[in-house]
Amino acid sequence: MNKTELIDHIAQQADISKAAAGRALDAVIGGVKGTLKTGGSVTLVGFGTFAVGKRTARTGRNPRTGAAIKIKAAKVPKFKPGKALKDALN
Repeated sequence: MNKTELIDHIAQQADISKAAAGRALDAVIGGVKGTLKTGGSVTLVGFGTFAVGKRTARTGRNPRTGAAIKIKAAKVPKFKPGKALKDALN
């Protein structure tokens, strides 16, 4: 499912226009991004938790030349599914 299909689904399920569903989805995504950017986490009970993880600096290899390269430390988004989501899939 891509973003357009998700907007269509939201519009149909909530009985709202596609434009309103698109704005709502963009607002949710923006809220999650903003919270993660400040180092917080977003918990949707029954669905899961979005959080920020840290990846340490490490040495990697250039696949073409085999030369060692330094990879910088980075913050990465993480998602931990909730129990209800896990149960729905199994």
